[in-house]
Amino acid sequence: MGRVLKVCLNGDRRRADHAAVPITPVELADDAFAAVAAGAQVIHLHPRGADERESLRWDDVRAAVAAVRTRCPGFPVGVSTREEIVSALADRLALLTDWRGPDDDGPDFASVNWHEDGAEQVAEALLGRGIGIEAGLFTPASARKFRAWAGPVVRVLVEALPGISPGTDGVTAARDILAEVDTVHELVVHGENEWTWDVLDWARTEGYGLRVGLEDVLTAPGGATVTGNAELVELMRGQR
Repeated sequence: MGRVLKVCLNGDRRRADHAAVPITPVELADDAFAAVAAGAQVIHLHPRGADERESLRWDDVRAAVAAVRTRCPGFPVGVSTREEIVSALADRLALLTDWRGPDDDGPDFASVNWHEDGAEQVAEALLGRGIGIEAGLFTPASARKFRAWAGPVVRVLVEALPGISPGTDGVTAARDILAEVDTVHELVVHGENEWTWDVLDWARTEGYGLRVGLEDVLTAPGGATVTGNAELVELMRGQR
């Protein structure tokens, strides 16, 4: 595949943040299709329940993943397990017991944020169901914690987040995290909000995989509001 180009369709964004944020399975599928047509190779999404909130319930995960996979056959589909969706680790793990792997309408991979308590347990639960792991690293400390774990991953996601990742700018934050990462892994690097485009510009020159989408940013490099995920993918491919 070469350098991975990944789209993150919605994250925790609401329609109030941007009218184009996809929520329902049909919306996610249509948006993923447009993003793939624009050049995305990997799809990441946050399934929602009937209340439009992020969900780890199997019925919600299955509906979102199956809809996207139907519109985008052959493209890897991943979801989130972030603790903000279900804060209690025991409850999160209990929900994951219902999940199934990609051969049974489940996701190809799920992101696990390594700064969260119980990340290793969440990863093991997913692996036990045939779901690949994408390790999310927000800080150098989380990268060191991940490095001590012996399990397999699909890729490592280096995430430069303003106010969370240490550093005065996104590129410095990404570099500091990468310094703690074993380069044997497939690496995708991205920023969020005001750090997004500087980080992507730098990551492209370094040859890393890239990620963008409405989860990360709502504006183009010049500050104009984008129409949606397909435009963001086009900008990621051709920016600067």
